[in-house]
Amino acid sequence: MNVVFDLGAVLVGWEPGRLLQAHFPERAATAEAGRALAKAFFHHADWLDFDCGIRSVDEVVARTSTRLALPADRVHAMVAPLGERLEPIAESVALLADLRAQREAGAEVRLYYLSNMPVPYARALQRRLPFFEWFDGGIFSGDVKLIKPHSDIYQMLAWRHGFDPAQTLFIDDTAANVEAARALGWHAIHCTAPKALAAQVARFVPSLISV
Repeated sequence: MNVVFDLGAVLVGWEPGRLLQAHFPERAATAEAGRALAKAFFHHADWLDFDCGIRSVDEVVARTSTRLALPADRVHAMVAPLGERLEPIAESVALLADLRAQREAGAEVRLYYLSNMPVPYARALQRRLPFFEWFDGGIFSGDVKLIKPHSDIYQMLAWRHGFDPAQTLFIDDTAANVEAARALGWHAIHCTAPKALAAQVARFVPSLISV
């Protein structure tokens, strides 16, 4: 089984509403306001272009601060170092370690990542987080100028590694990305609670049950 992980909110923590509340409390005084501001901030073409590797940090800061009337220096203070601040989710890393152990014991398990991630954050995470050495391969959107849920980025990963769709499991926190994988014939899990993920994955990788 090929097991393909998203990163944000699956392997590393990503709570955009709380992030905006912390940096702009005057605009996001409540959790609901934080979620609304996060949607305007991160679900816009400016940020998606940053994810896709066609805008720089300075460009996305300038455009977003102007569009949302936020102080540019504070937007920069949040955005620029974010790759250094994203932390792993313990339960998900434990699952990844269990899958790696199964692979090392001879199970037909291969591990990959497929993440919408700007290049600066991707390099920071690869440098900081040792679990990247456990993967057999992967793609960051910023490196290939493609972004989920566009089918081309899934197919690129599949072509590179010779995936059999029926033997591929994709895990992502975004429903549209999950549906895109299913449309290609992959199995997929919509990860909304990392603590429950191991049990969900075990349905597809039975050897995990004995771990």
